[in-house]
Amino acid sequence: MSDDDFIDLRSDTVTAPSAEMREAAATAEVGDDVYRDDPTVNELERRAAEAVGTEAALYVPSGTMANQIAVHTHTEPGQELLLERESHIYRWELAGAAKLSGVQTRTIDAGERCVPTPDAVREGLVDEDLHRPGTGLLSVENTHNYRGGIAVPVDRIAAAAEAARDADVPVHLDGARVFNAAVALGVDASEIVDPVDSVTFCLSKGLGAPVGSILAGDEAFVEEARRVRKLFGGGMRQAGIIAAPGLRALENVDRLAEDHGNAERLAAGLDALDGVDAPAPDTNIVVAHTEAAGIPAESLYAACKDAGVGCVEFAEHTTRFTTHLDVDDADVDEAVDRIAAVVDELRE
Repeated sequence: MSDDDFIDLRSDTVTAPSAEMREAAATAEVGDDVYRDDPTVNELERRAAEAVGTEAALYVPSGTMANQIAVHTHTEPGQELLLERESHIYRWELAGAAKLSGVQTRTIDAGERCVPTPDAVREGLVDEDLHRPGTGLLSVENTHNYRGGIAVPVDRIAAAAEAARDADVPVHLDGARVFNAAVALGVDASEIVDPVDSVTFCLSKGLGAPVGSILAGDEAFVEEARRVRKLFGGGMRQAGIIAAPGLRALENVDRLAEDHGNAERLAAGLDALDGVDAPAPDTNIVVAHTEAAGIPAESLYAACKDAGVGCVEFAEHTTRFTTHLDVDDADVDEAVDRIAAVVDELRE
């Protein structure tokens, strides 16, 4: 099957930069960003901070680096990081908190709620004493990737954050898809971010940029984070070439609703298949459970790939499909047809 026939639903990171993004990269005004001389990076950081309502922002190569810079900036070696059991920082970032910052993790299982309750936060916090490390940071996530792109209500974020701050523990929001959450909840992203001390968001996911993420917070935090970015090898030079598409990406927030609509249609089509449970999604992530059909995710993934549909194994019988700006209505309809044929074949 040719690449042109492949419907790639593995992630919203697979998008190709638009013609406008390519043109912006080609014509970007640049300078040495380590010296803060790159006007395009400076403008991106200004507009990114404005977009989430913070004082300042820092452009970094990836979302994982942004999260790990936040952990390192907020904590001291030997402290604890408190976070949800299925959070991206804990599950997918190679134990970076331990390796890069000397921080021990303590997890809370928040279930479908995605963010721990205030009582769970208070129970999880640890005071430093002769025998135990103190809690240095609480991290929450919105949307919650592993839980199926759930858009966590603002009040849940605020309640968890208040419980941590009452104990003088800062709060970081992994908001890789925070604009998806804002669109789904019908609020401005700044409302989601307001209760926390720092936030990351990706330009290279639903917003469609080829590379880059943002770490934002108050000016003092971002100044220290800039030093940590350098420590982690993230000091960039004429970075305006990759920052310019990021400026165009910030213009794509409103169209995220299209991805959500396509995800709803995809989930409805999959849920109609015998033995497949695909709950209606909040945002652009669809999770399909195939235990009732007796189909392991490994088998579904391989068969979908052969049929020209990209997806991701999430658990033994759970597979993820993600819509994005390179997927239209016709692609969704064709994907459902192909997956239906695959499911019928695997059930036989």
